[in-house]
Amino acid sequence: MDFKDQLRQVFRRLVRSPMFLGVTLITLAAGVGANTVVFSVLEGVLLKPLPYPHPEDLVGVWLTAPAINIKDLDLSPANYFILREQGRAFDSFGMYVQGSASITGLAEPEHVGELVVTDGLLATLGVQPAFGRGFRTEDDAPGAPRTVLLGNGFWVRKFGADRGIIGRPLVVDGTQREIIGVLPASFRFLDQEDPAVIVPLQLDRSKVHLGNFSYQAIARLKQGTTIEQANADVARLLPAALSSFPAPEGFSPKLFQDAHIAPNLRPLKQDVVGNVGNVLWVLMGSIALVLLIACANVANLMLVRMEGRRQEIALRAALGASWGRIAGELLLESVVLGLMGGAAGLGLAYGALRVLVAMATGLPRTREIGFDGPVLLFTLLVALAASVLCGAIPILKYAGARLTGAMREGGRGLSQSREQHRTRNALVVVQVALALVLLICSGLMLRTFRAVTHVNPGFTAPAELQAFRISIPEAQVKDAEQVIRMQEAILRKVESLPGVERAGIISSAPMSGDGWTDPVFVETVQYPEGKLPPLRRFRFIAPGALATLGTPLVAGRDLTWAELYNRTPVVLVSENLAREYWRNPAEALGKRIRVSTEDDWREIIGVAGDVHESGYDKPATTSVYWPLLLTKFEGDQFQVMRSVTYLLRSPRADTEGFLKEIRESVWSVNANLPLSDVHTVDYYSRRSIARTSFTLLMLTVAGSMALLLGVVGIYGVIAYSVSQRTREIGIRMALGAQQRSLTSLFVRQGLILTGIGVVCGLVGAGLSMRLMTSLLFQVNPVDPLTYAAVSSGLLAIAWLACYLPSRRAAAMDPVTALRAD
Repeated sequence: MDFKDQLRQVFRRLVRSPMFLGVTLITLAAGVGANTVVFSVLEGVLLKPLPYPHPEDLVGVWLTAPAINIKDLDLSPANYFILREQGRAFDSFGMYVQGSASITGLAEPEHVGELVVTDGLLATLGVQPAFGRGFRTEDDAPGAPRTVLLGNGFWVRKFGADRGIIGRPLVVDGTQREIIGVLPASFRFLDQEDPAVIVPLQLDRSKVHLGNFSYQAIARLKQGTTIEQANADVARLLPAALSSFPAPEGFSPKLFQDAHIAPNLRPLKQDVVGNVGNVLWVLMGSIALVLLIACANVANLMLVRMEGRRQEIALRAALGASWGRIAGELLLESVVLGLMGGAAGLGLAYGALRVLVAMATGLPRTREIGFDGPVLLFTLLVALAASVLCGAIPILKYAGARLTGAMREGGRGLSQSREQHRTRNALVVVQVALALVLLICSGLMLRTFRAVTHVNPGFTAPAELQAFRISIPEAQVKDAEQVIRMQEAILRKVESLPGVERAGIISSAPMSGDGWTDPVFVETVQYPEGKLPPLRRFRFIAPGALATLGTPLVAGRDLTWAELYNRTPVVLVSENLAREYWRNPAEALGKRIRVSTEDDWREIIGVAGDVHESGYDKPATTSVYWPLLLTKFEGDQFQVMRSVTYLLRSPRADTEGFLKEIRESVWSVNANLPLSDVHTVDYYSRRSIARTSFTLLMLTVAGSMALLLGVVGIYGVIAYSVSQRTREIGIRMALGAQQRSLTSLFVRQGLILTGIGVVCGLVGAGLSMRLMTSLLFQVNPVDPLTYAAVSSGLLAIAWLACYLPSRRAAAMDPVTALRAD
C-alpha cells in the first residue's frame, strides 16, 4: 500500500468518527493557536532584529553615577564633543532629544512629535531620506540656517505627498525652517511614535559646561569592537571631559568627580525592549503548559479510540504486519490530526492576535508583531511536536507484537484493561498538575493587580481629571512674566467652562513619565566638601494645581499668585521628603532649600501628600514643587516653564464637546497654541499598570484553558471508567448497593487522581513561581493563601466533574446494566 492509499484510509477512518475528530481538532487548535499567538508576540518584540542595517552593531550610549544612585544617566554635551572628537570605538555617533513642537501656518495649529538630533544620528542608524537630502555637518553648526526633515506620515497627511515641498518654509515653534527632505515610510525611530519633524540640535561647543545630562545617544561600533572595549574607551575619555569644560555656575568640578560617572553602554535593542522579556518568557512557558495539557487530553482520547481497534491491530499483526508498519500508520494518523489542528489553530491565532495587539498597550515594538516566516515555521513545528506527543503513548501501547494476545482475550484482558486505566490516570494527573501551576500563576497575578490598584496614588478620581499640554515658544512670547500671564489667562478661560469644578497648572501630569530629577541642598544639613545631596523629582506648579489633583496639604499652605508674580523665594515639598529630614511634616515649614550653591534659598511654605509619580507599583517619589516662574534657579538668572500641563476636574472629562470647548477657549487667548497630550489622568494611570494588566489577562486565559482541559480530562476518565464497569455496576446494584455508595465509588476515584495532581502541581509551582518574582508586587511567590485557594477551587471543580458521570451510573437500571456486554 503506497502513501496515498494510507492517507486515504486515515481520512476515511477519521470521517467515520466525527465526534472524536471534532473534539480533537478543537483541543489541538486551542493549544497550537495559543502558542502561535504568544510566540508571534515574543518573536516580534524580542527575537526580530531592529529595522536598521546591521542592527547588532548599534549600542545605546549611557552613563551611570553610582555615588548618587543613578543607574542610567543621560549624556551631556561635554561628553558628546569629547567622544566625537577623541573616541576610537565608534564608526559613527549621534545624540538626540525627543519632544514635541508647534506647527503653525498650516490651517489650525498642531502639536506634533519632534526629534532633535546631531548630524550623525540618522547616519548612525543608516537612514537616508526618501527624497531631498539629509543633515550635513554645516546644518548642525551654531547659527546655521534653520532646516527641517519631515516624517513620511506627516508629509502625506499635511502636504498630500507633494514631492515639490523641498525648499519650502515650515514654521516650527515659531521659527521658520527650510524643508530639505522627507524620510522613508519604512523609518521607525526605536519604539517611539514616528516624529513628524526632525531638526538639528546646533550645539555651541564654546558654551558647553559639565552639566545638562539630558541627551540620549546612539553609536555604531567599529567592526570587531565589542561593547566591553567600547565601555573601556568611553571610560578613558570621561576624565578628559571633566578637564576640558567648566562646571556650571554654582557647582564645582569636584561634584562631578565625586559622582563617579562611568560608562554604561548596552545593545540598542535592550533600550528598545526594556525588561519586557521576563513577562514574555513567563507567558510563553505558561502557554506551552497549555499545549502539554491539550496533548495529554488528545492522547487520552486516542487511547480510548485505540481500545476499540485492538482486535483489528492484533489481527494485522498476526497476519504479518510489522511493528514499524503499524506504528507508522498510527503516527500518520496522529500527524494528520496535528496538522489539521495546527491549521485550525493558525486561523484562531490570526483573529486573536489582532485583539491582543490592540490590548497590549504596555508592550514595545507592537508594530513588529505579525505572522511571518518564523511564526509559520513555529506553528508547523508545534503542530508536528503535538502530533508526536499525542501519538507516542498509543503507538507504544498498541503497535507491539504483544497485541496478538488480544485475539485470545477477545479484547477483554483484565491486566491489559488495568494497564490502560493506569496510563489514562497518569495523563489526568499530569493535566491537573500543569493546570494547577497555571492557575497559581493567574492567582498570584490577580493578587498583584489587586495590590497595585489599591495603592493610594496621591491624587483622586483620575477619570475626572482632564489633562492637556500647551507650549509657548520664545519666538512667540519672549518675556518670562508675559508667558505666565498668558498661561493664567488660558487657565481663567478653561476654568469658567460649564462643569469644571477646579483647574490648575503643573509641569506634567502624574505618571506621564515627564519631569526630571536633580539634587537639592537643605540649609540645616552640613554636606561634606564635594558631596552631592540626594536627587529629588522636580515639579513646577501654579496655585491650585495640587488641590485640582486632589493631593492634600498635610502641613502649611499653597503657593499664591502674588508670590508667583513677585518671584518670592518659596517652595513646597512632599511629605516623604519632609519626614526624611524633620520627621514631622509641620517641622519642615520655614526651613529652606536650594539646587545650586549660587541659587537663593527658598522657604518651605507647604508639605504635600506623597504622589506615586512613576506608577502604582513604584515607591512614591520625594518631590519638590517649585513655582512656574523663578529667579536664580540652577545657575540661571530667570527660569520660566514654557511647556505646561493644564488639569481640569470635571465630570465632562474626555467628552468630545468638552474638548472642543477647551480648544476654543485656548485659541481665544492665542490662536497659535496647539494642544497636545490630551488625555485624562486615568489614561496615564492605566498605562502605568498596562503590563501588569496584560500579564494578568494572558495568564488568566492560559489558566482558564488549562482548567477547562483538565476538567474535561477528569470527566472523560470517570465517564470511560463508568462505561467499562457497567456490568459490575449492575451486579453491585443487584446485590443491594445504594446509589450513594456507587456515586462515592467513582467520585473517590476521580478525587484521588485530582489530589495526586494537586500535590504534584504544588511542588512544581513552589519550584517555578520564583521565576515570577519580578512580575509581582507586594505578593510572595509562594503565597499560602493563593496556593490554598487555587487548590481548593480545583478540587471543588474536579468533584463536580466526577459527580456528574458517577450520578448517571448510579441511576442506571440494574437489568440494563447486567445485560451490558
